[in-house]
Amino acid sequence: MFPPKDPGYAENSESITTMVQSTTSTNTTSPVATGPAGRAMAQPMEASLLEGLQQHLTMERQASAAYWAMAIWFGERELRGFCRYLKGEASNEQHHAGLVADYLVARGQTVLLEAVAPPRQHWSGAEELFSAVFQMEAEVTSSLQQLYAMAERAGDARTTVFLDPMVHGQIDSEHEAAHLLGRIRFAQANPAAMLVIDGELSDGKHAPESLAL
Repeated sequence: MFPPKDPGYAENSESITTMVQSTTSTNTTSPVATGPAGRAMAQPMEASLLEGLQQHLTMERQASAAYWAMAIWFGERELRGFCRYLKGEASNEQHHAGLVADYLVARGQTVLLEAVAPPRQHWSGAEELFSAVFQMEAEVTSSLQQLYAMAERAGDARTTVFLDPMVHGQIDSEHEAAHLLGRIRFAQANPAAMLVIDGELSDGKHAPESLAL
C-alpha cells in the first residue's frame, strides 16, 4: 500500500508545479545564443577563423594518412623500429585532429570532414622519406601559426588558449624530425648504421638530447 498523503500534499504539489512552469518559461526566453549544431555558444567564431580550423583538421588527418603510408614503406623493408615509430606518429596526428574537432564542438560549431587525398607511398630511400616528414611538420607548424594570428586579430582569446599547447608541441615535433633526418644523413644509407637507428626507434629512443642542465 502507498502511505497516506500529507494534508498539505496538494498545496505543495501546486507550488512545485508553479516553480517548474516558471523555470521552464524563464529558460525558454533566456537569450542563450546557439551555434549551427544547436549547442549553446558563448562567443561566435569569425568565419575565416572557423574555415581555417576546419582546414587544419583536414591537414592533421592528411598527415596521419601520410605517416601510415610511411610506416608501411619501412615495414615492407623489415625495419621494424622505423615502422613502429611512424605508426605512432600516425596515431598522434589523428589525436591532434580529434583535439580540433573537440574544440569546434565545444564552440558550438559543426565539424566538417573533408576528403583526404591518397598519400604518397614511394620514396627513393629513408633520407628522402624523412625529408618529407620534416617538411610536413613544418607545414603543420605554419598552419597553426597562421591560425594563432587570425585568432589574435579576431580577439578570440579562447582559440589562442586552445592553440598554445599545440604550437609548443609542434615545435618539438619539428625538432625531433630534424634530429632523425640528421642521423639518417649521417648514416649515409649504411645498412649497419641504419639498423642501429632502427633499434633505437624500437626502444623508443627518438628524441634529441637536451642541452639544458
